[in-house]
Amino acid sequence: MKRNTEVKVIDKKVIEYVLTEQQEELKERVEEQLCHRKEERLVDLKSSQAQCVIGVRRSGKSTMCYQALQDSGLKYAYVDFDDERLEGMGSGQLNDVLEVLYMIYGNFDYLFLDEIQNVEGWHLFVNRMLRRKMKVVITGSNAKLLSGELATHLTGRSKEISLYPFSFEEFCTMKQVDMKRKTTKAEAFRRVAFDAYLKQGGFPELMSMEDGRAYVSGLVDNILKRDIEQRYNIAYKAAFEKMAHHLLNVSPTIVVIKDLAKLFQFKSEHTVRNYVEYLKQAYMLIGVQKYSQKSKVRAVQEKVYAVDVAMMSERENAFAGENLGHRLETIVLVHLMRRCKQEGLDIYYLNERYGECDFLVCKNNHVVQAIQVSYDISTAKTRKREINGLLLAARKTNCNNLLLLTDHEYGEEEAAGHLIKIQPVYDWSLELGT
Repeated sequence: MKRNTEVKVIDKKVIEYVLTEQQEELKERVEEQLCHRKEERLVDLKSSQAQCVIGVRRSGKSTMCYQALQDSGLKYAYVDFDDERLEGMGSGQLNDVLEVLYMIYGNFDYLFLDEIQNVEGWHLFVNRMLRRKMKVVITGSNAKLLSGELATHLTGRSKEISLYPFSFEEFCTMKQVDMKRKTTKAEAFRRVAFDAYLKQGGFPELMSMEDGRAYVSGLVDNILKRDIEQRYNIAYKAAFEKMAHHLLNVSPTIVVIKDLAKLFQFKSEHTVRNYVEYLKQAYMLIGVQKYSQKSKVRAVQEKVYAVDVAMMSERENAFAGENLGHRLETIVLVHLMRRCKQEGLDIYYLNERYGECDFLVCKNNHVVQAIQVSYDISTAKTRKREINGLLLAARKTNCNNLLLLTDHEYGEEEAAGHLIKIQPVYDWSLELGT
């Protein structure tokens, strides 16, 4: 599929009007109570590299970069290319944008370019700014466009930072829930907060909404139509959207390209493979590979997760229901992704004929932890199944760090010469941090 490369010329007066409005909106944010994200410390404003923050729409990328720049006291100029009045702008007009920014902000040393992937050929402009010693902060919602162009055109001159929706710790911060006190009351409040997080998810703007269904539906629709269908000239829009909603409904699930092609009547499996890849590039889905020493095994049977539990059910015509086990597993995966991106770790799932384990955390070729997730292990059958999955992982990988994550149960269990730690997800996520 080819990207939509249609470019139009925006009148410079329109550009000035839009950027002036955006500056006023930025000034109004000074009084807002915002949550400082852990990833903010990764933004190096002294670096000569472009600081590139990537993640799903509405995960808080702009806010995080704004806080980093605002707290630094540095002079910067801001432009949000996700404004419909700037839609279709090409890189040839970015010099007009720069001129208008100097008119509005005066002299500045930092450029904050929000959702820059909307501008065709943006990397040429950023490269020129870097050569002029301008410090550049970028956000974007498409991994391929940003990462691919950074790797090709800004080799060694960019730093990529991934941002996901709020972690449970950040959710507690915004809800003013005590995360440290070891009392019955504090523990109960954390439990209540986690129950809300398990249902609501971590999109920052949902924190102030009574009913987020319309918001999430609009967000998903925006990603599908603007970030994917328009950008890649999707031919089979209706079938593509049905497939996307299906994958969100059944996630976490192993992707079987042949089955999806048949279910949605695509003539080519190659088309289906591209469509799934676009959903991952737009951060709607997260892919986890099957654990194997063989590369060809890892390349197939990928398991996909929604980037946030809100997308699993808080949509129109969503039939995911309240599968608490799947929601809990999704929260664990996203939290592991935050950790792994920062610590250089990889995540796989284990699926063998005799059992499975949800997550294997690897450092290079060494499995450092095996994690099983189960909402409720109160029945002997469920408990045995989950523990057997961890023992399978131990036998296959020689890993002795075995963890069983649940909704509420604590404990330890010895099995087949291994000590298995049992811990609630909310406690584990706060203990692990981000």
